[in-house]
Formats: sequence, C-alpha cells, structure tokens
Amino acid sequence: MGKHGKRYNSATSLIDRESEYTIEEAVVKVKATATSKFDESIELHLRTSADPRHADQQVRGVAPLPNGNGKTVKIAVFVQGEGVSIAQSAGADYIGDDELIKKIEGGWADFDVSIATADMMGKVSKLGKVLGRKGLMPNPKTGTVVATEDIDRAVNDARKGRVEFKLDKTSIIHVVVGKASFDAGQLVENISSVVDHIVRARPSGVKGEFILSAFLTSTMGPSTPLNAAAISEIKGNDL
Repeated sequence: MGKHGKRYNSATSLIDRESEYTIEEAVVKVKATATSKFDESIELHLRTSADPRHADQQVRGVAPLPNGNGKTVKIAVFVQGEGVSIAQSAGADYIGDDELIKKIEGGWADFDVSIATADMMGKVSKLGKVLGRKGLMPNPKTGTVVATEDIDRAVNDARKGRVEFKLDKTSIIHVVVGKASFDAGQLVENISSVVDHIVRARPSGVKGEFILSAFLTSTMGPSTPLNAAAISEIKGNDL
C-alpha cells in the first residue's frame, strides 16, 4: 500500500474514524480537510442494500442541487417550430433540430445537459450511441424529454444544477454534491436534496435497511463517516 503525504495524514487526524457524524458535522470536517490548491469537489458515497443484479432493485434518478455544482452548465435543446423561441427566451446555449443533430454526429458535444421536446425524439434517437456513452442523452426519467410548453422549466432546472445518481455494480451510489469553496449551509442543502431523492427512489425489491453506510469526502481528502440511519430520515424538500 502506498504511503500518504503529510497533508493527507494531517487531514486524517481531524477525523475520528470510529464516529459517525451528522451532515452538518461532516461538512465542517470535509471543508477543513480539503486543502489542495484547486477547488476540490465534495462527493457523497452511499453503500446500499440494493442488488444491481436484479431488475427490481435498480436505483437511478436525478436530484436538484439548490446551490448548483460549482460550474457553469451548458445546455443544448433539440426543438423545432414555436419551441425555438421558448428555448431562446429560457437562455439555452445551443438550440436546433436537424443541423444540431448533424453537428453532434460529426463528433461535437460541448454541452453538459441536453433537452429534447417529445416530438424531436424520433430524430434524436439516432444520437444514442454518441450521447449515451457521455451520459448526455435526453431521457424522460431525468426530466430532459419535455412538452414544448415545459422547455422553459426544464432549462431553468438544468441551469440551477442537478445531478444524476445511479447504483454501481458494487451497490454503491457516488454523487458530487458541490465544491469545497461552497459555504457549509450550501453543501448541507445540496446533500439533503440528493439524499432525499435517493431515498425516494428506493426500489420496491429492497427489504430492510436501504442505506447501510455513508461517507462524505473531497477529491483529495480522507472520507468522513456519516450516520446512515439519520440521513435516511432526511427530507430535503422540507428545508
């Protein structure tokens, strides 16, 4: 096992690995241990009892981040007709139909979120192999396939910040919930929103405890254990 440097070891000394912290306490610890020269991402890791081998135990969804994710979000909207002016008014960065699709087929994908109106999905579906690999394919489950009249809401929601969560093959969910430069209150709000949506997405096939353990960490720092039972009771929309 490789040795950690003095900075990491110093950060580790601030965390009691035998304790389980509240979100508020963990945020203070993680911010204190994020001492790199760059603005580290703050990540939430949840170990669940869901078994990804079973179809009725899949966990996937989207959670809004009330305070964003720390970066400017570029939004592409696949739309035609009257929806074009709606997307323009909403402030979408890239708007189009056939021409935009052709550009993406050529290898361009300089955006973070793509939204499509339902009547465009027949054309957009051909981009599945390109956008699917990048996690950029519009999907009704993530609120990115909408009716024309809902374009404004979808663009605004994407601009505010949102994060997709998905169970990996080891039954763990990994989610970026902000940056070390965020103040503690902003991180607590983001984490609470994400946990709330993950708990709501609990599969019907999961019995007993859903979240078995939880940790909060920064990109380069040590992980801080969270009280899994307490965060399972969070209702982010009550904040």
